Amino acid sequence: MRHIFTVFAALALAGFAGSRIPQAKPQEAPPADAKVPSEYSSKSNPVKPTPAGLEEARRIYGYDCEMCHGKDGRGKGDLAGDMKLDMHDWRNPAALEKYSDGELFYIITKGKGKMVPEGDRVKEEVRWQLVNYVRSLAKKGGAEATKPKEEAPKPAEDAAKPPAALR
Repeated sequence: MRHIFTVFAALALAGFAGSRIPQAKPQEAPPADAKVPSEYSSKSNPVKPTPAGLEEARRIYGYDCEMCHGKDGRGKGDLAGDMKLDMHDWRNPAALEKYSDGELFYIITKGKGKMVPEGDRVKEEVRWQLVNYVRSLAKKGGAEATKPKEEAPKPAEDAAKPPAALR
C-alpha cells in the first residue's frame, strides 16, 4: 500500500512540475498591412509544378488553408465567414498578378494579419509547391471567377420563344 501511495505522489508531483514548464509562444504573423521584404519580391519559384507536387500542396492546402481560403480558393471558407475576414478570390488572376512568387512564398511562410504562418511546419520545397498550387487555382477558375453571372431566362420568355432548332 505504501508503494502505491509513493508512486501516486511521484506521478502527481511530475504532472504538477510539467505544467509549470513555460510553453513556447506561437509564432505571430506580421500585421496585415506589413510590406513583404524586398529580397522576396524578386525571388522566383525554384520548384517547377508537377502533378505529384501539386497534389501534395493540395493536401496541405486542405489541412491548413481551406478553412479560410475555401476549397477552390474563392476566399469563402467556413472560418473566414465566422471571423468576418475579407479574403481574396485566388481563382481570379487579377487577385494574384500583383504578387510575385517570392511574395506569395513569404506570406505562406510568415503569415499575414490573422493568417497563421506555415513557418517550418512544412519543408521549403512544399511551401514553393503551395505557391504553384495557389497559382493553379487562378488557371482553373479564372474565367469562372471573372465572367459576369448570366441570368437564367424567365419561364414566360422560354414558353414564348420557339426552340432554337426552329429559329
